[in-house]
Amino acid sequence: MTKMAGLMPRHFLWQVEGRIARIRLDRPERKNPLTFESYAELRDTFRDLVYADDVDAVVFLPNGGNFCSGGDVHDIIGPLVRMDMKELLAFTRMTGDFVKAMLNCGKPIISAVDGVAVGAGAIIAMSSDIRIATPEAKTAFLFTRVGLAGCDMGACAILPRIIGQGRAAELLYTGRTMTAAEGERWGFYNRLVDAAALEADALDMAARIVSGPTFAHGITKTQLNQEWSMGLDQAIEAEAQAQAICMQTRDFERAYNAFVDKQKPVFEGN
Repeated sequence: MTKMAGLMPRHFLWQVEGRIARIRLDRPERKNPLTFESYAELRDTFRDLVYADDVDAVVFLPNGGNFCSGGDVHDIIGPLVRMDMKELLAFTRMTGDFVKAMLNCGKPIISAVDGVAVGAGAIIAMSSDIRIATPEAKTAFLFTRVGLAGCDMGACAILPRIIGQGRAAELLYTGRTMTAAEGERWGFYNRLVDAAALEADALDMAARIVSGPTFAHGITKTQLNQEWSMGLDQAIEAEAQAQAICMQTRDFERAYNAFVDKQKPVFEGN
């Protein structure tokens, strides 16, 4: 296992407090776009989180009133126009690897969205486990507006599972903005909160998660992702095996002893 509290990334802000990692993209003057370098650094960070024993949840936060404006027009889209197919495929695989790293990091991820979350910013929110937004949040999978397909970074697989096939198809074909009210009504956003309360609300949710049986939370995240491709019989068997593993943890025993003693259990993640 490894410690990640002391991580000093070059392309985004990182802070670990109370076993909760906070991430903010750090180009607020341009609504926090991604670059080749920030994509790669985020991918590598989430890959490393699998082995982190001092982080139990991750919260993506806005910066300067915006979440993320997607890939930088000048730093990413401009160079892509001049690349050959081999280079382009290396890039699209790298961005997909970022999403896979988020899904497979073993830690619950919360996105707290304010302002714009478009393109890859919408993908980051989509790939999180829980999404909270302000009423002013604007979310768009705008790939078709730059001449690309809507099937970017897993959007055609993940988005329909969150909001339904028809709604996802509309957003991915048109690239239009999904309002915060639509996002909440459709189940993309868990809830809407005022901008002044957004960070505290997201961190409170993360703290509630971290106070629970974090080893078991990792199992839950794995099952949520893996059961997409399972039949019902496979899923039930996988969950039987997962619960049997969790029943061997000391947290399961702690919960039982606390119940007997009429106390609130204190979980330790093992």
